[in-house]
Amino acid sequence: MAGPSTALSPVIAASTHWLARAYPGGESNTVAHTLSELQARQAVTVAAWLRYPTEIDAALVAIAGPGGSAVLDWKAGSEPEDEFAEGEGWRTWVDEVVVSWAACLLADPMLARRGVDAVIAAVPIPEPRPRPHTRRTSGLPSEFRRLLQPDARDREAATLLRHPDLLEPIAAMHRDTLLYLLDAEQSREPLAA
Repeated sequence: MAGPSTALSPVIAASTHWLARAYPGGESNTVAHTLSELQARQAVTVAAWLRYPTEIDAALVAIAGPGGSAVLDWKAGSEPEDEFAEGEGWRTWVDEVVVSWAACLLADPMLARRGVDAVIAAVPIPEPRPRPHTRRTSGLPSEFRRLLQPDARDREAATLLRHPDLLEPIAAMHRDTLLYLLDAEQSREPLAA
């Protein structure tokens, strides 16, 4: 993994927007909505970096396009109305696999930890860090704190976004591939009915 590419920005933005609209965290322009969207963005960022690990992968998806949100819209029941479809061009930049993987990460804290660990292990961190904040001494990357250790406000804001039953139709679409990628297949136990 060569590191994050700016070519993924449209995919990350559109996929985050899709998750935030499909599983809203409150009225727009509220703190709850913002906190929910931040958690979605962190999960989508990890998923996108796992899905497109090299700059070449990111450039190819920028050229070919990620596929759009049609299947996700159908599964989540969030298809846009025909009269509003003209303003929904951002949906073409939604990546179905990235959204599915992000849903898996949001619903399963252990899988989220594995995903972030894989990204941290593969993405070189330039020294000195361009950000004003250094890593915490606990080793938890501050970039993904809301995904890995949401506080009470984060959990309350993202009740729908982190609900495993609500995320299941989306997460199940590509969960097996993510489990294989993160070598988490054996550590998973079947859910009791």
